[in-house]
Amino acid sequence: MTTRRTCLIGAGLSGLCAGKMLSDYGVPYECFESSDRIGGNWAFGNPNGHSSAYRSLHIDSSKHRLSFMDFPIPGHYPDFPHHSQIKEYLESYAAAFSLKDNIRFETPVEHARRLPGGGWEIRTGDGETRHFDALVVANGHHWDPRLPEFPGEFTGESIHSHHYIDPGDPLEIQGKRVLVVGIGNSAADITVELSQRALGNTVVLSTRSGAWIVPKYIAGVPADRLIATSPHLPLSWQRRLARHGPRLLTGRPERFGLPTPNHHFLEAHPTQSQELPLRFGSGDVTAKPDISRLDGTRVRFADGTSAEFDVIIYATGYNITFPFFDPEFLSAPDNRLPLYKRMFKPGLDDLAFVGFAQATPTLFPFVECQARLLAAWLAGTYRLPGEQEMRRVIAEDERRFVAHFADRPRHTQQVDYFIYEHDIRTRELPAGRRRAEERTA
Repeated sequence: MTTRRTCLIGAGLSGLCAGKMLSDYGVPYECFESSDRIGGNWAFGNPNGHSSAYRSLHIDSSKHRLSFMDFPIPGHYPDFPHHSQIKEYLESYAAAFSLKDNIRFETPVEHARRLPGGGWEIRTGDGETRHFDALVVANGHHWDPRLPEFPGEFTGESIHSHHYIDPGDPLEIQGKRVLVVGIGNSAADITVELSQRALGNTVVLSTRSGAWIVPKYIAGVPADRLIATSPHLPLSWQRRLARHGPRLLTGRPERFGLPTPNHHFLEAHPTQSQELPLRFGSGDVTAKPDISRLDGTRVRFADGTSAEFDVIIYATGYNITFPFFDPEFLSAPDNRLPLYKRMFKPGLDDLAFVGFAQATPTLFPFVECQARLLAAWLAGTYRLPGEQEMRRVIAEDERRFVAHFADRPRHTQQVDYFIYEHDIRTRELPAGRRRAEERTA
């Protein structure tokens, strides 16, 4: 089988794992990274601006769900490692497999153009133009902040959570009236941090749709060690069984002053926080519904109430963005990017994406699973099905993984890792090998 010389964009989690697998399969590649370091989102203070890590950030998945198969996470790490430990783990991973040898640092890809006969012309920030047989995109999807649009104008200070570092950076948030917009994991962490009594802030959290809050521990054990979906039972059955979980473990959101969620559990991302319910219960945080209007420093809410604020922090998610593609060639409007197995776009047989999914319960082994499929494809031992079959499977997977979620940009890339991995390992890779062998024969 012939391998294809490959361009890999990004040296974050996804790019590192993809590069490692390509090396395992003997696929020649060059990785282009705009920063001077690896780690992407996990490189705190990343000079390329692509890290959303704040100083106090701990990962929401437990260490037991983070290990790569051939590189176990250090046993001395705590259950929920700090971002600095995740970066340290990725540095060790890169060193163990000499991954930095193939990375061109401080060399952003400015433009990627697919050639008429196939292959890619890559123009980089150092002024050079290079040609490759295949392109792998791993530039991440948590770096381009998405801001909501509300009527009116806020004249106080405001930032997106992407830019939040700590209570003193980039804004001095002490003794302030603070509104956090959103109720995802970042919103919960920032709300908890800013509502510490020692800071003297008055903190309000505004949510449009509400959320089910789940704890990080159950009976003293990380929750994600106790819960896993099964590929042998219909997902709809398993979701119905799980609906009562948050009520039993944390209680109904209304108990803490939050609005009733406009969805069942697992029809939108749950919020994982051990501390947020305590902050509500202690009176350190109060909840409000969606914003209806901004009037100077006064914010009006959908329930008819209003209040004055000094600072608004928007924890409202991210856009999936490809600055190196011409928009008419490829983009992801409203974060919609239909891909075969979340990797391949029908009609483009020399382009793949890695890591563009909201994988539950963790992204690390999901990316490793994708990287294995990617390497087999580039090495020629795996072959994709025809375009029509790819489109059929894309629609089927959308119904399986996404259809039950609220129709919002936040949920377009949802996937269940356990179901996905089982499908790739037991069905897709063997079927792709047969297709490759049939073509060779």
